[in-house]
Amino acid sequence: MTAQNPHGPVHVVGGGLAGSEAAWQVAEAGVPVVLHEMRPVRGTDAHQTDRLAELVCSNSFRADDWTGNAVGLLHAEMRKLGSIILSCGDAHQVPAGGALAVDRDGFAQAVTERLMAHPLVTVEREEVAGLPPADWDSVIVATGPLTSPALSEAILQLTGEGELSFFDAIAPIIHLESVDMNLAWRQSRYDKEGPGGEAAAYINCPMDKAQYDAFIDALLAGPKSEFKDWEQVPYFDGCLPIEVMAERGRETLRHGPMKPVGLTNAHKPQEKAWAVVQLRQDNALGTLWNMVGFQTKLKHGAQTEIFRMIPGLERAVFARLGGLHRNTFLNSPALLDGSLRLKADPRLRFAGQVTGVEGYVESAAIGLLAGRFAAAERLGSTAVCPPPTTALGALVGHITGGHMDAGKGSFQPMNINYGLLPPLEGPRHGADGKRLPHKERGRAKKRLMGERALADLETWIAGSRTPLAAE
Repeated sequence: MTAQNPHGPVHVVGGGLAGSEAAWQVAEAGVPVVLHEMRPVRGTDAHQTDRLAELVCSNSFRADDWTGNAVGLLHAEMRKLGSIILSCGDAHQVPAGGALAVDRDGFAQAVTERLMAHPLVTVEREEVAGLPPADWDSVIVATGPLTSPALSEAILQLTGEGELSFFDAIAPIIHLESVDMNLAWRQSRYDKEGPGGEAAAYINCPMDKAQYDAFIDALLAGPKSEFKDWEQVPYFDGCLPIEVMAERGRETLRHGPMKPVGLTNAHKPQEKAWAVVQLRQDNALGTLWNMVGFQTKLKHGAQTEIFRMIPGLERAVFARLGGLHRNTFLNSPALLDGSLRLKADPRLRFAGQVTGVEGYVESAAIGLLAGRFAAAERLGSTAVCPPPTTALGALVGHITGGHMDAGKGSFQPMNINYGLLPPLEGPRHGADGKRLPHKERGRAKKRLMGERALADLETWIAGSRTPLAAE
């Protein structure tokens, strides 16, 4: 598609998931875009390569079922809008039960190659320190959890408000050949099949009560990374370090990432585990597996010692140990308008985790919309957000106005969830006229919300008067 552009290109700062998606959407709308990525000129504590859209934490995009999971619905909506992140994710998926997980290297390489090959995309390897130059009249800031101190300070001075910082924790990765499969077994929870049809996508390591209690004691006693006095750590509940969860109560892990439900020990089918540690495939070859929910700030020496207490991992060889990375996000309800522009300087849009969404998919989703909004504006059209009945619209609605202000620090990162969408009355009776059990009513309601969202998104696409409409 060709477009007349009276101004210069749209500039996207940051080549992570949100920035890559934003740049792709701008270019696909027929508008030139310059994507600025500081790696490898300047590295970060979390990244290991110079690839665009490198995954620095989990390799999972979470549940892929649009009929029963909000993030699965977000997947479906993004696919309808030509998401490069979902397209490359689908092309490089690895078995993960009901989730969409990807080979992190193949995925990032694919995103990089597609962007580099696009005729309207220019990739500049440079750091944009501080506010972007004044002559960049359309900028998408997608600097993610590692926003530079210079840019953070510039935004603080521009808006008069401070950002909120917290720390995400990274889970360890283990070599498959070092897992004792005489103790562990392959099974997805409730034998649920994933997008690729795999129903045994996880490796499960069982614990009895004594083993669990000893493990909790070790977690609580293990040496942790120290924080400076000035570092406040209001962890986001969706990515708590495992030892922080243990500190909240001895049973917390057993009802969280180590819950034993929906699993049967293949070696001892009559014996119910007290707790279960799950490993999920991390690369296409199936040689590397990550510890699900085991983000940690334990010191490296303590990690190897404590995690080898887990049955089946006594001789575990770690390809990567856990660690922390810093995250910074805006007080978006106060600072951003409905099309993600900074109220104090509307030439600047924000996208990704810095806006106050949490998760790979949510970050990419906000990048997708920021890119479409910027393209519409550049082409002389009005940027219209998808309806609030859609997952995309609900996310934007939450971060730009849906948050209930409860004072300083009350706005916190949010995953997509059904609670962000307008309520819908679910069916109380089945096709046979019989009253549905509570759980079945809940499942039926989620499906109806998904059907409503996808139908409303189709209407939005069809009615769009801008290049945002999908071909």
